[in-house]
Amino acid sequence: MLDERKMDKKTLRDNEDFIRYLERINFQKHLNKLAKKLKDKTIIIYGAGAFFNALNEKYDLSVLNIIAIADRKFINHEPELQYAGYKACAPDEITSLKPDYVLVSMLYFVSVIEDLEETCLRSSKIKIKPLINKPFVEVWKEIWS
Repeated sequence: MLDERKMDKKTLRDNEDFIRYLERINFQKHLNKLAKKLKDKTIIIYGAGAFFNALNEKYDLSVLNIIAIADRKFINHEPELQYAGYKACAPDEITSLKPDYVLVSMLYFVSVIEDLEETCLRSSKIKIKPLINKPFVEVWKEIWS
């Protein structure tokens, strides 16, 4: 059994680990608040990996007005490609879809947010935030480790 106090990059490996982590940080409560705060706002989720898949499997993300899922793996994709029931797009397509927010669906999001702010969202007014609300200590460790 995974010791939840030791969850870090080395120990989170699969869907069950991700789901236990999301339960520990009370993601459902955060999702409910996010849905109220971003009501009537268009959203692109950035990150279509294992962490997003766990989120999408366990939680009802339809409470958010998601217009697309963006990921580097969708570069050179077919125009009508769908992912998890949403339009798939490459990072450089985000601004053309004109979302109000980009929510990063990755467990380790700090460097991803910085990269998006410096590249494809550099001159846009699109707000970018993490999809999850990690405890400050975990974010601090991510930045400084």
